[in-house]
Amino acid sequence: MFDILKWKKNKPSRTNQWGREFDELVGRFEPPGYFRPPALFDAGKWDPTIDVSEGRKDVTVKAEIPGLEANDFDISIDGRLLTIRGEKRREEKKEEETYYRIERSYGYFKRTIELPAEVEPNQVDATYKRGILSIKLRKTKTSETKRIKVVSG
Repeated sequence: MFDILKWKKNKPSRTNQWGREFDELVGRFEPPGYFRPPALFDAGKWDPTIDVSEGRKDVTVKAEIPGLEANDFDISIDGRLLTIRGEKRREEKKEEETYYRIERSYGYFKRTIELPAEVEPNQVDATYKRGILSIKLRKTKTSETKRIKVVSG
């Protein structure tokens, strides 16, 4: 939802509190994995883009998060939920510079996604290279499906 913005010394501020609350309410009913475009001026929070793929033995999650170091990430697994947290800090602005456009995302991020399969929490490999965080999770052995014949009685 588009908000009316008021500008104060090169920073936008929301004047439409109802619009923000409505967006948050609608967001609670979106199905997992639903793509929602980011808010126009949601300063201080952003969501990295994520790809999830499943192979025969592994689940792979790749997140596009440029500008960080490998030790800047906090990754956790709780059942089938994978959470990636961190913070991308803004470069210091120089007072003598005039900014005409700031489009890069900065601030705290947290993404929690449901994995497509059960995984072994102790068999995870995470690497960070050229702005891509790659997490490879080993799937647990699943039990075989057993067919049960129903007889009339």
